[in-house]
Amino acid sequence: MLVLIRGAGDIASGVALRLYNAGFFVIMTEQKKPTAIRRTVSFCEAVTNGSAEVEGVTSILADSPMAALEALKDGVIPILVDEHNTSIDIICPDVLVDAILAKKNLGTRKEDAPIVIALGPGFAAGKDCHAVIETMRGHNLGRVFYDGEAMQDTKTPGNIGGYTTERVIKATAAGYFSGIVPIGSIVRAGEMIGRIGDTPVFAKIDGMLRGILSDGVAVHGGMKCGDVDPRCEFWHCFTVSDKARSIGGGVLEAIMRLSKKEHIAAGNSRCTCALCLESKSDNAT
Repeated sequence: MLVLIRGAGDIASGVALRLYNAGFFVIMTEQKKPTAIRRTVSFCEAVTNGSAEVEGVTSILADSPMAALEALKDGVIPILVDEHNTSIDIICPDVLVDAILAKKNLGTRKEDAPIVIALGPGFAAGKDCHAVIETMRGHNLGRVFYDGEAMQDTKTPGNIGGYTTERVIKATAAGYFSGIVPIGSIVRAGEMIGRIGDTPVFAKIDGMLRGILSDGVAVHGGMKCGDVDPRCEFWHCFTVSDKARSIGGGVLEAIMRLSKKEHIAAGNSRCTCALCLESKSDNAT
């Protein structure tokens, strides 16, 4: 079964990793200049570097939808630069997962694939998609809604180590970001971790820098630039978070339940077994 995931940041990558490890074929799409903070656990780094690795799984940048389909045979997760999801008509996925986390729908439709799943607020299950996954930390994290919506955005980050808004570093000016502290470093409250043009960006609390924007990203006032983790566990910077794993479990549950409802019929032309993938590639040449 082939899954196309819109977005390749840390949450989307956690979902991709869970599905990949469960035996699904996964292709991801991303914008030309990714804005992921937790870059060490985000497959979108392949857009910048050509390839990326998260927990032993490799993603590669593909230059076309057919190249992405071909790359699946190598056991990797292909990444396409495709902000507007135009490649979907060529890829023809069995499942589409909107993991952009924009807090609003940027064009995903229930008719885009036999199974369409969306993460977080901005989507209504049964209208925009077949299922919505709760992304808010707490009792319902990872819960699947087949009717209705996830919790609305509270604009307050989840509590980690007793901190919420304090652990998130946000831009105080508009411009291009450049970091001066690498991910995994211990920082202190008031320490400069980067710049936006000539404007310094400071940490608010003591902790470990778990994520920071890549250099050259255009930011606006209030945009998230970094994340300080007060728990100071180094391996947390390089492994998928509990939140991403939980959401990934919800996506997996939704796929299995919706598949049983025959959203994908036997003999569907979207089949992604090795023979059909080879046939798709041959037909494109």
